[in-house]
Amino acid sequence: MDQLNPSDLKAILHSKRANLYYLEHCRVMQKDGRVLYLTEAKNENQYWNIPIANTTVIMLGTGTSITQAAMRMLASAGVLVGFTGGGGTPLFMGCEIEWMTPQSEYRPTEYMQGWMQFWFDEEKRLEVAKQFQLARVQFIEKIWAKDRDLKDHGFYVDDLDIQQALDGFAKKIPHPTKVGDLLLAEAATTKQLYKIAATRTGLKDFSRNPEQGDLANDFLNHGNYLAYGLAATTLWVLGIPHGFAVMHGKTRRGALVFDVADLIKDAVVLPYAFICAKEKITEQDFRQQILQKFTEHKCLDFMFDQVKAQACKNHDVDGEAL
Repeated sequence: MDQLNPSDLKAILHSKRANLYYLEHCRVMQKDGRVLYLTEAKNENQYWNIPIANTTVIMLGTGTSITQAAMRMLASAGVLVGFTGGGGTPLFMGCEIEWMTPQSEYRPTEYMQGWMQFWFDEEKRLEVAKQFQLARVQFIEKIWAKDRDLKDHGFYVDDLDIQQALDGFAKKIPHPTKVGDLLLAEAATTKQLYKIAATRTGLKDFSRNPEQGDLANDFLNHGNYLAYGLAATTLWVLGIPHGFAVMHGKTRRGALVFDVADLIKDAVVLPYAFICAKEKITEQDFRQQILQKFTEHKCLDFMFDQVKAQACKNHDVDGEAL
């Protein structure tokens, strides 16, 4: 059989890639020019192909290993790899967001240069944080207005409580003079959205605690880490290091990943974590639901657009597709 090199694959823009994998109890390897994962069945081993040209992130969970040859092919295709705990959380390397990122000297430099033009100015950095939060609110309104599955579970964007939460936050965003104040307003709004989602799904005793162990909290953890994978991919492709955050930077080194993931978490992960908890579906089914919605609502595209818009604002960047 002829060897298939990653360079022979038809290029798919990172912003258009559809696949994000979480694997557990398997071995990832290269075989006949393809990346496969091997699972051990009762009487035989089974191989499954990973379409690396259409994949953004691979998260390796409990009981996994990966070969050097597979890593070489994944790096050539620009796929990020991270090791996680069971169910996709937490991402190992302490409390940081750390990914094994492909080494490529051909990524753009202009977005990083544009980012640096504002980043060292505290006022400009705060302004970008505000723009991200406004985009976050607008994305929630857009997705909740058109997603039929959300409407089937009572999430109507023109309901009074939802409108009050989103409009109230949007009106607060322009006023903070410190990042800490913006973070407080953002946290209060997310708490309101938790309450809204809990009310609509009948989980009225819910409280957000990542260590709680109930389905809603577990699904929120899991979905958030999938969003972090998309955010890390966006920043890697654009060549912007994770440390140059606009909101979370004083607490975590990988904070820009959190900033970018926040653009889509409340719109997609939050409501579906509660809906899937209400329906008591499996973690695997929840993951498939979230990934389907990420693709349906073009979440990765949205992340790229928002980060590029801020990087290009004060810099002469042509904003080519990536």
